Amino acid sequence: MRLHVVDHPLVAHKLTVLRDQQTDSPTFRQLTDELVTLLTYEATREVRVEEIQIQTPVAPTTGIHMATPRPLVVPILRAGLGMLDGLMRLLPLAEVGFLGMVRNEEDLTVSTYAERLPEDLSGRQCYVVDPMLATGGTLAAAIKFLTDRGADDITVICLLAAPEGVARLEAELEGHEVPVTVVTASLDEKLNEKGYIVPGLGDAGDRLYGLAH
Repeated sequence: MRLHVVDHPLVAHKLTVLRDQQTDSPTFRQLTDELVTLLTYEATREVRVEEIQIQTPVAPTTGIHMATPRPLVVPILRAGLGMLDGLMRLLPLAEVGFLGMVRNEEDLTVSTYAERLPEDLSGRQCYVVDPMLATGGTLAAAIKFLTDRGADDITVICLLAAPEGVARLEAELEGHEVPVTVVTASLDEKLNEKGYIVPGLGDAGDRLYGLAH
């Protein structure tokens, strides 16, 4: 597994505003959208492309376009939905699937309650979006779900990551043949006793939508 923490002043600025507890839901949604677009730029450096011959107004030339099969974007419900538009702005030709996964706040186990994905993901690059890599359980389960269906390259885009979650993901992916990259705006300090990232930004789903679980 490869971890890429995006080091850019615009990323740091937008993340700072997201962390602020005074930031309201409309502003939080807008900045999440903008931040995800910046992260997606970094996350898609190895998106698969193929050469194409075109004619400019001046001369013929060789360019590239997105290869087939198209990448699959997979937001983890519900908070991942708040990241979808920012990613699709740069990958409009990608397909979108959904995974509904929930974490038990007492024992931190993960269960899948909904999915809308192709049965066969052979040869597909997948981009999983979830605001937090906290305990790592949700993303580990999501990656297993996708690779069991044949996905052969997975990139995770998250706003924040905790060292404990990164370590767990690395442990669960040890010996894993499918390459996995995690792209994030920050590797934070730690998890607290409730499994929340510190300093973090609170519950991303609640701050995006203003609703309790």
